[in-house]
Parts: sequence; C-alpha cells; structure tokens
Amino acid sequence: MTRTQQTPLLPPVGDATAANVFMTVLTRGPIARSEIAYTLGLSAGTISRSTKPLLEAGYLIEDGAADNSRPGRPTMPLRVVAEREFVIGVKLTGDHLVGVVVDLLANVRASREVSLTATDVDSVVAALAGLVAQLRLAVDGPITRLGVGLGGHVDPAAGTVRYAPFLDWRDVPLARILSAATGLPVVVENDVNALTVAEQWFGAGIDVPSFAVVTIGAGVGCGLVLNGGLVHGASGLAGELGHIPLDPAGPPCPRCGNTGCVEAAVADSAIVGRITQASGRDGLDILAAAQLARTGDAAAAAAFTAAGQVLGRALATVANLLNPNRIILSGEGLAASDLFETAARQAFYTHAYGSAGDCELLTRPLPDDTWARGAAAVAIQHLFVARAPGR
Repeated sequence: MTRTQQTPLLPPVGDATAANVFMTVLTRGPIARSEIAYTLGLSAGTISRSTKPLLEAGYLIEDGAADNSRPGRPTMPLRVVAEREFVIGVKLTGDHLVGVVVDLLANVRASREVSLTATDVDSVVAALAGLVAQLRLAVDGPITRLGVGLGGHVDPAAGTVRYAPFLDWRDVPLARILSAATGLPVVVENDVNALTVAEQWFGAGIDVPSFAVVTIGAGVGCGLVLNGGLVHGASGLAGELGHIPLDPAGPPCPRCGNTGCVEAAVADSAIVGRITQASGRDGLDILAAAQLARTGDAAAAAAFTAAGQVLGRALATVANLLNPNRIILSGEGLAASDLFETAARQAFYTHAYGSAGDCELLTRPLPDDTWARGAAAVAIQHLFVARAPGR
C-alpha cells in the first residue's frame, strides 16, 4: 500500500489545536503558517504539527501562490478545501423548515423550504429527514453532518431541546433522534446562536471581537460573542434577553409566566394585544397593525412606540452588562422598524451607561436561509469535536 493510500480520510477529532488552526484558516485564509502562529499565540512547530493531519486528510491545501515579499524562504499560504465535504443546515420554526447545503466555507450550494403540517416530534423529524434526503440529491459530493437551529432553550452539549415554546417541546433528545433518522452526526443549536455564528463568519460580526445579535418578531432572542467566542452559559441559556424583567408593573409573559419581561412588551403578539386593548380592533396580525400605524391610527402608533422604548432599554441592558463593540438587530420584526427604531435608539442612549453608549447599533434584515446557513456553520465548527454517545 502506498503512502497516498494510507492518507487518513477523517479529521483529527479531539485535537483542539488542529480545530483552532482549521477555524483560523477558514475565517482568515488564505493565510501563512506564521500568521496562524501569531494569531493563536502558538509556536511555529506546534502549527506545523497541527496542520500536517489537516493537509493529509484533505481539509487544507497550500494555496500555490508563494509569498516572496519577505526575506528568507518563501511562504505558502494555506486555505480550506471547500469541496472536501458538504454540510446541511436547517432552520426549524413552528410552521416550516428552511434547509441549505453548504461547503466548508459555508457557501450555499442548494436550498429548499418545506411546510410543517404538525409539530409533534415524530412529524417534525419525518419532515426533517425528508428535507435532508432532498438536499442530499442537490450536490455532487459527500454530506457528512447536519446542523439544526430552533428557537428556545437548547442544550447543545447534550443535543437536547429543553424547551421550545413554538413547538411545545420539552426535553427532546433531538440530536440523537435525528441522527438515527438520517445517519448523520447532528448538532442542535438555538437559532439565534446559529445566526450569531453566521454573522461572525460572513456578516456584520467579521473581525468584531465582541458583539450581540438581538432578534425580534414572534419572540425576542439574543446571541452573544465575547472576545471571539460564542457564549452558551452553563446550560445553553445565555442570551435570554426576552425574559429579562424590565417593568415590575408590566404585563405577564405568556411564555414564562413572569411579569414585565422584554418579550411581553416587544414581541409581535404583545404589540397586537396592546392595539386590540386600546382600540377594540380584533383579528389583527402584525402586518395589519403596522399598516394601521402608518396610516395614522394613534393607538397603533403608540403601541409600536412603546415597544421601541422597551426594546431600547433592553439593548442598553446588553450594552451595560457586556460592553460589546456592536449590537446587531435583526428578525422578522424589522419589517416594522420604521415605526419603533427612533424610540428604541432614544431609549438606548438614555439608559446606556457611559461609554457603553458608544456601542454601534446596526439593523440587518436577514432571510431564513441565513439562519439555516448559520446552523450549518455551527455543524462545521464541530468537525473536530468528538461525538458523544448516541449523537
């Protein structure tokens, strides 16, 4: 057997240094070994040892364009082999699935969307498995893993959905169930965390050391990157901005039962409920409510302004607590941003403490396939993580 035939085909699972090298090349490549060493604070010898198995397994390749600009031996930059394998990412909501196939650089190669007719675990898993089967036919190459993002409390280490209010799930071992149904390793993540990874890799978080992604719409979510790392907390609950109680006299939260939560004032249902209570109008959805506000309905306009004020205080809470460089506001609720953004910014600057108010606020409407792409990116991050039993 030749040396080429002995080349390993699997990544160096469990090698944290190799994983860090791979992610550095993925997000910054093509990049020279010396720059990798400087970025990671490691020796040249350590980088050489860690890159060798990645080169042999076909995850990295020397770019071929030697850098002769520096004295001494020319350097050969490294880059990720995008087509080495493909990964599926899925955004799971209460009524539909959005799936993408990406290469190792998270470039979308194919996408599909399917509706959900039921939200019990068996029905959703069957729909997910069917979507994966469709996406497997869409690319010519090996699909090696699956990432799923959904709203709620997700324990990513266990692959378990602790609580998903939009699906009415509790303690569902989704990674294990989906892995059995698809034959793929599965990573399950909170959907806003997945979107945050997407922003970190190829969006408004590129090269931003600390930032937050806050999403509004049916609920309020928050993903956090501090000093370059996604924050999960002890059990995956970090970033539950929607359930921070800001108003002791506020309305009860229909999801957690506490009083005065951010979500109880800012979510679509809260805005519509406030308009219904003030005007007596029934049967509104958020789009109809926004149209009322834009056409001069005082109760509707006041409801959006009130939501903006609470949102601004919530964003100031994030800035005061974590002092990020940037806060990115996204989600389907941005369709009505013209009705609340001014109030939100005013409240933010009123309640942000000192230089925390220097935090940059961005609004970025992002389509569902970006959320799915983020779920795939999370799965790519787990390439070199040893799988737990049953996952």
